Amino acid sequence: MPWFIKTETFTAGFRALDGAERSARLQAHRAWVSSQSAAEHPMASGFLVDAQRRPGGGGLLAFQASSYGEALALIRHDPLIAGGWVDWQLHEWVPAWGDLAVTP
Repeated sequence: MPWFIKTETFTAGFRALDGAERSARLQAHRAWVSSQSAAEHPMASGFLVDAQRRPGGGGLLAFQASSYGEALALIRHDPLIAGGWVDWQLHEWVPAWGDLAVTP
């Protein structure tokens, strides 16, 4: 089954939210990722940090789907995407070498 990578960066609107509002939206995203694993769509999700380990570089989501269309339909339910809180891109990833497994 093909691998897909979704990258994202926060919009100015998200960055303008107060801490509690940002936390609530991030928690909704985490709950959605967790629910996908329960629904047999295991995902690996995380955020990017700089050399001093400060967040702000965006996020990355790796998962498998049967097609680009299925992957796109799936991630459009992510609360960060559905709410317009991130600018994002979706790419199919074609592994050339190595082993990678995502487990719930």
